[in-house]
Amino acid sequence: MTIPQRDSDLWVFGYGSLMWRPGFDFIEARPALLKGWNRSFCLYSLHYRGTPDHPGLVLGLDRGGSCRGVAFRVAAAKAEMTVEYLNERELVGYAYKAKTLKVSLDDGTRVPAYCFVADNRHRHYAGALDLEHAACIIMDAQGCAGLNRDYLINTVRRLEADGFLDKSLHLLLKEVERQTGLIDQGAGI
Repeated sequence: MTIPQRDSDLWVFGYGSLMWRPGFDFIEARPALLKGWNRSFCLYSLHYRGTPDHPGLVLGLDRGGSCRGVAFRVAAAKAEMTVEYLNERELVGYAYKAKTLKVSLDDGTRVPAYCFVADNRHRHYAGALDLEHAACIIMDAQGCAGLNRDYLINTVRRLEADGFLDKSLHLLLKEVERQTGLIDQGAGI
């Protein structure tokens, strides 16, 4: 795990819930692009968005492609405290590895940003699930942080607010809505 330097401001890259619920103080938040990694519902959640008996899915950064998100700049004086908070939030029980990767800010400037990538060797790594299966899991899961589908909806809405479209997340949301409509009509899944 690469720990950012403590004597300079810290950049944190959010691509899921960190975008709409960072939970730490920051100086600024800017749209950013991470190349070489893509946002994917590739991790089972047994706590925040699911349970051990009924796992949900959460986002991870998986190799390949690119990912739009938000880069948060944290003052150097709060960097260590922020990393501790993020590690406690993201590394406990999930299949993440903390890394510092270069992201491009909206003005083209590249900065090193602390982020969490999927650990494809972890038992909670789901990999690339087909659309219908992922939607079925997300539609029906709930954990201590709430409904799994709210996690998807909030992520899509934050990206839209920043002027971005994540085609795979939009398709997944449409499939969740389709399957929810089937249940509401009494057809079941």
